[in-house]
Amino acid sequence: MRRFLLLGLLAFLSSCSKVDTGPVEVKWDRDACERCRMVLSDRLHSAQVRNGTNAKVYLFDDIGGAILWLSDKDWADHPKTEIWVNHHTTGVWLDARKAVYISGQNTPMAFGLGAQSEPVAGALNYQQAVQYIYDREKRFNQAGSDLKGQVQDEHH
Repeated sequence: MRRFLLLGLLAFLSSCSKVDTGPVEVKWDRDACERCRMVLSDRLHSAQVRNGTNAKVYLFDDIGGAILWLSDKDWADHPKTEIWVNHHTTGVWLDARKAVYISGQNTPMAFGLGAQSEPVAGALNYQQAVQYIYDREKRFNQAGSDLKGQVQDEHH
């Protein structure tokens, strides 16, 4: 009997313990992007960053915003810092550093990258995607709806 009580107590305590790894559940159309403060509604291009020093999770509506926001954090390169991104067709959370990225996507902040786990010709690895984001931000010098307009103008 004691054994069952002890096992039950351990199961209860483990279920109440704080999770300090992996993506968190997003409250779509309610949670706001850490960088631009828009609500997250695109379930195929969102991102999450987990602080490696305290496990706090920050949500983003686009991998571009997450990368730019993270760039000045002193814990960005901490070994426990995690970056998660949605698969652009399934919405499943992927480790952003292991994903590959295809351009030409319609994303909330117009960085245009879609993540997937499946390799494909012409896809960018994580480091190439980071450089792509920095280059795009430098070129347009802003993110958000104005960037979308400028990108559309560039194609006309």
